[in-house]
This record gives sequence, structure tokens and C-alpha cells, in this order.
Amino acid sequence: MIQKKICILGPTGVGKTSLTKQFVEGIFSEKYKTTIGVKIDKKHVHENDSDVQLLIWDLEGIDRYCGFNPRYLRGASAYIIVVDQTRSQSLLEGMEILELARDHYPNVPAFFVVNKTDLPTSWHWSEEELASYAQKFAVLIKTSAKTGENVDKLFNTIAFW
Repeated sequence: MIQKKICILGPTGVGKTSLTKQFVEGIFSEKYKTTIGVKIDKKHVHENDSDVQLLIWDLEGIDRYCGFNPRYLRGASAYIIVVDQTRSQSLLEGMEILELARDHYPNVPAFFVVNKTDLPTSWHWSEEELASYAQKFAVLIKTSAKTGENVDKLFNTIAFW
């Protein structure tokens, strides 16, 4: 069986842990708990006679004052940059995180996730703006950790990339 390490990066509060819990356990909680350091989960996925064991490294929220430890990305098959569609600043922070990650691991595929699509927003990123950012990534996927929208699709896409 193939084993793949996947790292989830993003600003604080964008739903990284919720995406992981939705995928691994099929649950969503309204209670917010800040991740400290890294939390590692695993899940076996199967598709077309192929088996993959995903090791999902959920890294603590990254802000411009603390950055992140690039050693967490060592050995990763891919990493996910998560942003929150209800906070425009998270898009800019996500792009900064992408640059930090690419400085150390330029050849690891990066997946761009716009999370919280179930929530209304008073502003909207234009499709052109998202498309321009998405060009820096292997794939752009819009998700909702709460409803489960596209969560399995995200992780299965990475598993069989």
C-alpha cells in the first residue's frame, strides 16, 4: 500500500482542523479549538484497485508574526493551503504561506482550498481574481467542512494525484 504525507497549512481559523475531522471522522463541530504544533491523522482510501494510506498533518494556524516550521513539510507528497471565503485577508495570508512553503519545497504540489462555502459573505472574490491565484497551484477546490461539500473530493484527488 502506498503511503502519502499531506500537510494542511493556512491562517488561523480557516477550518484546517474541521476539514480534517470531516474527512477522517465524518463530523463537524461548532466548537473552535486552536491547534498547537501539529496533529496527525490517518485514513485509508481505495479507488480502482489502488489503496493509499493518507497521513494528514494538520499544522497550527500560521500568521505573519510566527511563520511555520518548514521541516514539517519534509517528505510531504502534497500540501494544502486553506483560506476562508468569509475573510478576504486570509487569501493574502494564504499566498504568503504558499511563498514560504515554495521557498523550501518548490517541487511539492500545492492544493488551493477556499473553505466555508456554506457561509454568506458580504464581499466576493471575483472568479478572475481566484483564477489568477489558482494558477500557482495544482488544483483549486471550494469546500465546506460543515456540510462536507467537496471534502472527500479534495483528499481523494490528492491521494491519487
